[in-house]
Amino acid sequence: MAADDRTLKEAWSSIPSQGEVGIGLERFTGQRMERILSTVGAIGSAALGAQALTAAVTRLDQADAARLGMMALVFVPLLWMIVACLIGKGVKPAAGTFTVAYAVALALWPVVVDRTVREPADQPWIFFLVNIGVVAAMLAFRPSVQLIWALTLPILYGWVRLVQGGFEQSWWISTGFDVTFTIILGSVIISLAWMFRQVAAGVDEARAQAVEGYASAAAASAAEEERVAMSALMHDSVLAALIAAERAGGERERALAVAMAREALTRLANTEASIAQEGSDAPVSRAQIVAELRRTLSEQGVDAVVEERGSAEAEVPGKVARAIVLAARQAIGNALTHAGGRGLHILAESPSADRLSITVIDSGPGFDPDAIGEDRLGIRASIIARMAAVAGASRIDSDAEGTTVVLSWEPS
Repeated sequence: MAADDRTLKEAWSSIPSQGEVGIGLERFTGQRMERILSTVGAIGSAALGAQALTAAVTRLDQADAARLGMMALVFVPLLWMIVACLIGKGVKPAAGTFTVAYAVALALWPVVVDRTVREPADQPWIFFLVNIGVVAAMLAFRPSVQLIWALTLPILYGWVRLVQGGFEQSWWISTGFDVTFTIILGSVIISLAWMFRQVAAGVDEARAQAVEGYASAAAASAAEEERVAMSALMHDSVLAALIAAERAGGERERALAVAMAREALTRLANTEASIAQEGSDAPVSRAQIVAELRRTLSEQGVDAVVEERGSAEAEVPGKVARAIVLAARQAIGNALTHAGGRGLHILAESPSADRLSITVIDSGPGFDPDAIGEDRLGIRASIIARMAAVAGASRIDSDAEGTTVVLSWEPS
């Protein structure tokens, strides 16, 4: 059993922490916009790419290695880019590769293609992909580099066409029209993408500010509520218990003082929950307690193992169940805050129908329980005092390999 527990602990230690899982959520709208741009780019690239491929195949007069190599240089990276855009993975490297490969193909075009076989108005198949190269640059590079490519690719195409036509006058007009058209269209593509990205970034920033403001207001409200509850509790329950203990002279008075002190500890431990709702004596099943712990993990966005052992019919009094749940929540919160949620594992055990223990395990760096300051109530009040108030027990073991918090209760 010890070997199995150690293996399970090592497996969960390798899972990324909660902070690592949540990276990128602050740019939700920006990420959605990038997905939309890549999908639209894939559709347009597929349409124009099919047109260019058809033109290339139908105009393939000589199936020599140079012409086939030119087609492979262009269409293989184009296919990679389309697939990457559709699946949403590796878009930038694929788009950047196609942009560079297309520019190289344009530069090699006069060497590979015979200059005498085309008329000035007969556009070659590579022309259909000029603005696809601009789209690829838009997906792969930052805005300043995008503008450079939006100007470079049409101008490079124009130079290639003029070289192919021997710089004859009849080639200048048609080539000038093609270059102007592609520059204007490429500039529109770059401008629209920049505008959409700026709008998405603004939405993300506004959302972040709204969430931050709401969190600050909620924290201030919670702090004020806790301050008022703590003041009332200290005045009514704690001071009354201290006075009763100081004045206790006989066995009956001492028993009453102990009962008052226990009640005060319970209410003090439960202050951060709904005010003074300690629960009732009605039995609560282990399944209900486990369900509450699973809900806590879900609210925290944590995927952890919750294991159950022993009697599934185990029940404990309502006050005990509430204390165990709140103490376990504190232990889970400590594991998330100080251990990043690494190796988080919760074990619910019931040796018999009236006994229950909850164990919270993490594989964080650990701490020294004896070195905790007297003013730190996260463990002393929320875990140790809370369990003591219901006649339960708590044990905290921590070292460099992780921390284990055991919360147990059995009838006295």
